[in-house]
Amino acid sequence: MPQHRDRGLHEMPDGQYLSQNDTIMWMVEADPLLRSTIMGVVLLDGAPDWDRLQARVEEVSHHIAALREKVVSVPLHPTTLRWVDDPDFDIGYHLRRIRLPVGSGVQQLLDWARTTAMGGFDSSRPLWEFTLVEGVGVEGAAFVMKAHHVVTDGIGAVQLAAHLFDFEEQPAAASATTRPTAAKHTSVSMLRDVVAHDVEGAVDLARHQLASVVPNLLHAVRNPQQAARQAMSTALSIGRMLAPATTPKSSVMLGRMTASNYRSVEVPMEALRLAAKAAGGRLNDSFLAGITAGLHRYHSRHGAEVHELRVAMPISQRDTGHSEGGNHVTVMRFTLPVAASSAAERIDAMHRAVDVVRHERSLDHTETIAGFLNLMPKGVIGAMLKGVDFLASNVPGVPVPMWLEGQRVQRFFPFGPTAGSAVNITLMSYDGVCCIGVNADAAAIPDPDVLAECLREGFDEVCSLATPEPQPEPQPKPARKKAPGAKAREKRP
Repeated sequence: MPQHRDRGLHEMPDGQYLSQNDTIMWMVEADPLLRSTIMGVVLLDGAPDWDRLQARVEEVSHHIAALREKVVSVPLHPTTLRWVDDPDFDIGYHLRRIRLPVGSGVQQLLDWARTTAMGGFDSSRPLWEFTLVEGVGVEGAAFVMKAHHVVTDGIGAVQLAAHLFDFEEQPAAASATTRPTAAKHTSVSMLRDVVAHDVEGAVDLARHQLASVVPNLLHAVRNPQQAARQAMSTALSIGRMLAPATTPKSSVMLGRMTASNYRSVEVPMEALRLAAKAAGGRLNDSFLAGITAGLHRYHSRHGAEVHELRVAMPISQRDTGHSEGGNHVTVMRFTLPVAASSAAERIDAMHRAVDVVRHERSLDHTETIAGFLNLMPKGVIGAMLKGVDFLASNVPGVPVPMWLEGQRVQRFFPFGPTAGSAVNITLMSYDGVCCIGVNADAAAIPDPDVLAECLREGFDEVCSLATPEPQPEPQPKPARKKAPGAKAREKRP
């Protein structure tokens, strides 16, 4: 159990304020289609003891600041949002327990989870809800974690899981730790804090600018043409990031509504990794290749030809300076080729397309760009998001088994928000399995089972490239020398 209160799950410039990117996610939710709810559906062998689970979550909530804080507006600063302790925090509201009807399986669990996700959050409370769901299959259960994206990104959710879950079936008992005292805030104190925050930000900006202005000027004087090219390259990159592409490229996945459907797909992680290696790519490339192969099949099933689709994909900007948790991603929109003559060609195409995006110069200016977008009408941002065909996110998960109060975790499926797109497809690896959650807009994709089948076929196509790596041949054991007199003993009747 952690020994200190960790602000990491929403680490801001000074640990108190939402970043400009997070502020966008918060503001655009005036349109219910653009809600940023993330879900983690954890399948368990059985239901953990309820009292022990309550005590576990209660203890963790005292040491992960995001679990006991809510978002509020700062007086006289309408676009500045900050975290404050919830004085009326009620663990009974955030941790729940239900039982599914007799005969329910995993799909019935997912149907319940997607309905829960559509409900959004009570903004006057901390932005999370955990539910123990019993009655999944014969003896199984599930732990469903719902949180707003401003609380954490996918990697942060995995780090949160490290506090909630154990890495052995019967770990040593942990004693309760000292619980921090909740801070109290008033309108006057928040106004005073934000003034100090603005001053500190201005001083910090000036310090960094002064530190770089002389080298930049020298570079411009010595290499004026190169400096001009770099400035133009940055401007063009920002232009691509802000391009007002408001119309999906798909002729099939059209229409948007506030209802969606959850489906799950499982792929052996080793097969996906070996397929990527065979084509000279990374696991993320084979992941995108499986998606595009599946979406190509889905369009073909509907009699449509598609050559490219627009994707929105989180690009992690997490580095060693960030504490655990937190939302440290920037979502980039770009097009991906969908038609390919072979799986190897498809993986290579994904690798080249993503490599270009990862080197966009605009990535160094995402907070500034987000601040500019926050000044624009929210409908403009919403229109840009609704022009996306699909979202794809690859979250490095946990490579070893986990337990929740003695019950083994079988699968850990992530479900990201559609955020105006037709479908969100998120991968989280767990114990050698790529657990893929598919959140499909019910208007854009009225036949989610067909989509899931097409995606499984697409990943089968990609994984067909996988060939087992040669294993080193076992070395023969050296012959054991017989002790003196052994031969004579063997011949003795």
